[in-house]
Amino acid sequence: MKDEIFITQQSVDNVIDALSKTTPDDQLFRIERGAQQVASLWRHQDGTAQEYETFCIENFIADSHLLSQLFDKLEHNFELFNGYFHRINLKLKEPLHLDGPAIQPIDMMFGGYDVSAHLNDDMYSSKIAFITALNFPFYSLDEKTELGNNWTRQQWAYARMGDRFISRVPAALQQDISRTLTNADTYIADYNIYMGQLLNKDGKKLFPADMKLITHWGLRDELKSNYADAEHGLEKQRMVYQVMKRIVDQTIPQQVINDGTYEWDIQNNKIYSDGKEIASTPELHKRYEVLLKNFHVMKQLDPYSVHYPTQLERSFDSRMEVPQKDVETLFTNLVSSPMVKEVAAFIESRLARPLEPFDIWYNGFKSRGSISEDKLTALTSKKYPNAAALEADLPRILQDLGWSAQKAKEITSLITVDASRGAGHAWGASMRNDVAHLRTRIGEDGMDYKGYNIAVHEFGHNVEQTITLNDVDYYMLSGVPNTSFTEAIAFLFQKRDMELLGLQETNPEDDHYLALDNFWSSYEIMGVSLVDIQVWEWMYANPDATPSQLKEAVMTIAKDVWNKYYADVLGGNDETLLGIYSHMIDNPLYLPNYPMGHLIDFQIEQQVSGKNMASEVERMLVQGSIIPQQWMKGAVGQEISIDPLLKATKEALDALK
Repeated sequence: MKDEIFITQQSVDNVIDALSKTTPDDQLFRIERGAQQVASLWRHQDGTAQEYETFCIENFIADSHLLSQLFDKLEHNFELFNGYFHRINLKLKEPLHLDGPAIQPIDMMFGGYDVSAHLNDDMYSSKIAFITALNFPFYSLDEKTELGNNWTRQQWAYARMGDRFISRVPAALQQDISRTLTNADTYIADYNIYMGQLLNKDGKKLFPADMKLITHWGLRDELKSNYADAEHGLEKQRMVYQVMKRIVDQTIPQQVINDGTYEWDIQNNKIYSDGKEIASTPELHKRYEVLLKNFHVMKQLDPYSVHYPTQLERSFDSRMEVPQKDVETLFTNLVSSPMVKEVAAFIESRLARPLEPFDIWYNGFKSRGSISEDKLTALTSKKYPNAAALEADLPRILQDLGWSAQKAKEITSLITVDASRGAGHAWGASMRNDVAHLRTRIGEDGMDYKGYNIAVHEFGHNVEQTITLNDVDYYMLSGVPNTSFTEAIAFLFQKRDMELLGLQETNPEDDHYLALDNFWSSYEIMGVSLVDIQVWEWMYANPDATPSQLKEAVMTIAKDVWNKYYADVLGGNDETLLGIYSHMIDNPLYLPNYPMGHLIDFQIEQQVSGKNMASEVERMLVQGSIIPQQWMKGAVGQEISIDPLLKATKEALDALK
């Protein structure tokens, strides 16, 4: 088969022997790594085993000056590829992303076209990939952790060049993955519940007739919003909770998914049409069939991923760059901390009732401003009637956050504001001195407060993108270690949105509520993440499982985690609530990124507190995309930790009790 690895260890040894005779001893590590790496990527279409050997012997560079020259040329040209392909992609997607005429089928065709789809194949056929892999060794996460503290910036940049070509996945498999994940995404996107058709135990409808909620996000947010409803809130929360449990155990009738035709008595799990009971069919195990397909397709990557041979290793060691065992230790230490029961007692005293399992989503820690949203919208719509008005105000916003006039102008000259079709997003550039795009929604009457709040968040992303692209010393080190870090910077901006309108109401309790909110959110999402991790471990241990067996396994794992860390706090035994998250079904092993983001965000916020935010943010960001734990040590003086959050949570409880 043409996609198989066929270079033998004997061929690799031949290369090592030949090169070690003509190069200094201190190059042996590079020779061994390079020869192995190229062997793992070389396929039949690239040449014979003899041609592999000749290529390695002729193209290995031992001289440090010549190696530096090669690095500079590769880095420069990769920036050109990334930058210009990104520009084309951005332009092709404009009709889809920007406010404008109705989208035509041809817009969808061009918008879905991936201009760089064949770039990787071309890098191999031109042998550019091989010369890169041969001369810039790949280092594992353990090696980066152990050696990285003593590396120069150039050595870090070389190591990132070594990450560039580490697996060669056949195009057909890439398409299969894309198709499978798109199908999973569509399954979740169409998983809506018509809340106006839910019946309580007395046969009454409590939700608005037109309310349609997506699983799980919409259901969760509706549950949260009902803490404010003194009359029916608790009953509605219990109904939402019942719906969630029926989705997890798949007893939910197929007929009520994305369909508002029937009334649904969730207590007795019966459906009605015009008062008459109708026979219903449970969904059975479709949810777990989708999850299993994700597992099977991602597992196909294993043989092509020499360094990260499982999806768990790819998610933690490669994507997040924090070892799985370290992540699990952080999570289990927080969810089993004595602080959990203290915060729970505080919540119970505020609710004046015993806690129930769904109180895992308690959201009463948000500081409530005294200015109504209508008044805020009146202010923002006058200030920002269009995208140009927001763009013109960006330098002032940065100056208010502590940047000098000159630096604020320099950063914002590389950020442009576009009126978007959707809620908005931040799209960074991919080459230096190109512009980042802040997409934001602005209605005919100007920007409402919700849109402004999102725009300030997205602007935070743009500032991070611009600094980490233009002010970092090597292009190969541009960016941040992983998505949690850019989210942390965006939240720093978003939290100051009122201040930027000149409305900051300083409440000494705000910081305390912020700590409690972060703690309780972390407690919730860490348990869910532990379930996600254990489910993937189970699938690897049981690769031939049926959807029905997977359903039982997910429910068992969710119950075990609940009984261990939540039952004593929130009541309930054998609860399956931690299995409701949609990410588990449509985004393989993405969930653990959220709680890591909470911790990073909190530590950065504490570091910035009382200091000039601009200089602190700049100092942190110019470290670029080194590994997370080293970035954090440079940024806040310690690795990712739950200790600052536990300390602040204790201080908050002492102050607020």
